[in-house]
Amino acid sequence: MSKNQNTFIKKQKAELRKRKQKEKFEKKLERKTQPKDGSLDNMIAYVDEFGNFSDTPPAPPIEKKTNSTQSNQNRVKTNQNFRNHE
Repeated sequence: MSKNQNTFIKKQKAELRKRKQKEKFEKKLERKTQPKDGSLDNMIAYVDEFGNFSDTPPAPPIEKKTNSTQSNQNRVKTNQNFRNHE
């Protein structure tokens, strides 16, 4: 009786193995038939300031224009105040 069970189990395992190989081969063929579009433009994703992903690049940041003479005058004043306290 054990001999018959062993052969039955072996046949089941062989069928399962063949079925898995067939499914794997079919998946391989499906991947080959799909068009390959691996261009760099399709692979790039952008992140906005909130952390969301998007396909379009963000708008360039707007630079704040500062008056350089005014900021230099503030620096001179702080240096003078620092020297006076020494």
